[in-house]
Amino acid sequence: MLPVLPIGLRAKVCILSLFLLCLPWLGYHYVWEMEKYLRLGQEKTLEGTTQALATALHERPKLFNSQASFLSQVKKGRDLYAYPLSGPIQLDGKLNDWQSYQHRMLRYAADHVIYQADPNAPLQSEFTHMVGKFGAYLYAYFEVTDHDVVYRGQNTLSVDNNDHLAIATLAPDGQFRRYIVATKQDGWINAFELPLDPSQNTPVTPELKIQGQWLKTNKGYNIELRIPLTMVGSKLGFSIYDVNRKPKRHLSSIVGTSAIDSVDKLGTVLVPSPEIENIIKGMRHNSSRIWVVDKHGRVLAKSGDIRNSQSIWARDLSRSDDDSWWNQFSQRYLHPLYYKILTKPPQDFVDSLHDSTELKGSHIQQALSGKLGSTWRLTPDGRAVVLAAASPIWIDNQVMGVVIAEETTNGIRTLRNRALERLFNIILIVMVAGTLSLFLFASSISSRIRKLRDQAERAIDSQGRVTATFKGAKHKDEIGDLSRSFANIVSRLSQYTHYLENMSSRLSHELRTPVAVVRSSLEHLSLQSLDNDTQKYVDRAQEGVQRLNLILNNMSEATRLEQSLSQAETSEFPLNKVVSGCMQGYQYTYPEQAFDCEISPNTLKIVGVPEYIAQLMDKLVANAMEFSLPNKAIKVSFQQDSKDAVLLVSNHGPTLPDNMVEQIFESMVSIRSQQAQQKPHLGLGLYIARLITEFHGGKISARNFTDNSGVEFCVRLPLKKD
Repeated sequence: MLPVLPIGLRAKVCILSLFLLCLPWLGYHYVWEMEKYLRLGQEKTLEGTTQALATALHERPKLFNSQASFLSQVKKGRDLYAYPLSGPIQLDGKLNDWQSYQHRMLRYAADHVIYQADPNAPLQSEFTHMVGKFGAYLYAYFEVTDHDVVYRGQNTLSVDNNDHLAIATLAPDGQFRRYIVATKQDGWINAFELPLDPSQNTPVTPELKIQGQWLKTNKGYNIELRIPLTMVGSKLGFSIYDVNRKPKRHLSSIVGTSAIDSVDKLGTVLVPSPEIENIIKGMRHNSSRIWVVDKHGRVLAKSGDIRNSQSIWARDLSRSDDDSWWNQFSQRYLHPLYYKILTKPPQDFVDSLHDSTELKGSHIQQALSGKLGSTWRLTPDGRAVVLAAASPIWIDNQVMGVVIAEETTNGIRTLRNRALERLFNIILIVMVAGTLSLFLFASSISSRIRKLRDQAERAIDSQGRVTATFKGAKHKDEIGDLSRSFANIVSRLSQYTHYLENMSSRLSHELRTPVAVVRSSLEHLSLQSLDNDTQKYVDRAQEGVQRLNLILNNMSEATRLEQSLSQAETSEFPLNKVVSGCMQGYQYTYPEQAFDCEISPNTLKIVGVPEYIAQLMDKLVANAMEFSLPNKAIKVSFQQDSKDAVLLVSNHGPTLPDNMVEQIFESMVSIRSQQAQQKPHLGLGLYIARLITEFHGGKISARNFTDNSGVEFCVRLPLKKD
């Protein structure tokens, strides 16, 4: 019979797992490299798309705003952007249709003052403003804060000696035109056109194409307007004129988007270009989203949706040429398993740019410098990766805008998943066989380890005593060696604990005879007449014999208690009466010691031995009296806590060391200083208290006061169930 070579457990696991690890590792890296090349191909394809669209927009200046696009920079609040609206605005002055665009609104206040009669006075008029575009109209609203709203007089021809809105624009025909919106009362309003000469405000001509609603509010008034886009040029400005009526009507302030007294002072307005949208609208049928922005990053046109996955990168590759049982099995059972590891491309990810009116990014800056740019970004929810490429639009050798194309990597992730599906199918048999072998081997190991753990727990109880034998295993590996080592350790520990458990009884038995001989000899000697020096030595010997006899009695007490607890007969008795009776006895026996008692009057019954409870009280009170400070009362509290009776004994005095809170209840453990011991102590008092508490199914613990002024012992005993 060949000898069995001991092979280590770690070596066995490594040998079995090495051949399994190499296949998925190689397959994963292969697919990862394939995905990298696919991403590079997608990036180049998207750059080609932007170049093709940019070519269609080269050298076409009429497609771009002739004013804003040529500015070196635009200023928010002065240069306006007409946000695309989802529907027409109902002109009722209530502003309900604008609530979904609140994040686009701007507040015009002290930073936008054009004129103020008294610069040191607080500004009395402010407004919130936004413009939007739907169809052939430009919509605008003004939520004005003005506590003194002044309307036009009923019989006056003047339109500017009251609160009003002034509008100025460089019309498409190149003329500088100004309008005033004023009203005699709340309701439907039209504008008045002012003369072409900016220095004149009369005569005025009604302009019925500019329509709106004026509505007074608690804090001022609201204005909603609709202006045909054919009347709005590339420059536009709005100003709110605040006229106060006291002491007489006078202009208090002008707050606006820009000054409107000349063309040069007007801000610009950008309206998304329908011509550019017509050029790029064909891209809405694939997975790309196309943006066209001016050189300030403001959106001129947009087409497509990146949530659409119909592209060459996301073709359905799940078709198979046969309906074999393996394909049906993998589709039904394996694919759901694979996709617990793989991630399917999401369709409901958060697209933070879907309604953006201004775009920024490194790829846009690179395109504005005349080069192709691309970048990858993660969606805010982290569920999708978006690729963006940008190409410059050239007009007269200047970059006047950028074409941006965006796509997700959902198509590539679909290809990657398909490749991994096929790879997993190929190695499935190998993985199943290897996994089964490892499972059986691991089951054997875990069973042996659990058996070793259970043996160790049964062999030694919570107090460190050996209660059962431990048999070593015969396996010639690490677990077998560990089992045999445990068996050897438990055997030696059992011998040692047995020696310690019987040492006190043997010492007590062996020492009582010589102690009795010494005591009787001293008694006979004391009957004789002795001189003073000799009598002094005899007295000291008798005192030593008494101390030695007390030590033997203490040792015998713990031994007798352990033996009697195993044979004790229990009964039901009222615990509160036992505690109360003990405390009355202590107060009578120790009149010099003060006690502070709080004992519940309720009848709390437990199952046990009343004499042992009294012995428990003796040990706790004796311990508290020994460590209590002079003139300090010992507090004893006995109350009910849920289904337990709680006994608290506390005293002011020295505290317990942190590392002795648990060990103090062990046998032969004492923390008294040698100078403080006037009589012998073996550290058995609290050990006996713990034995009695555990016999009654309870728990005993000790803790220091929070201010470290004393120690409290807590005994919790379960009450009898009804």
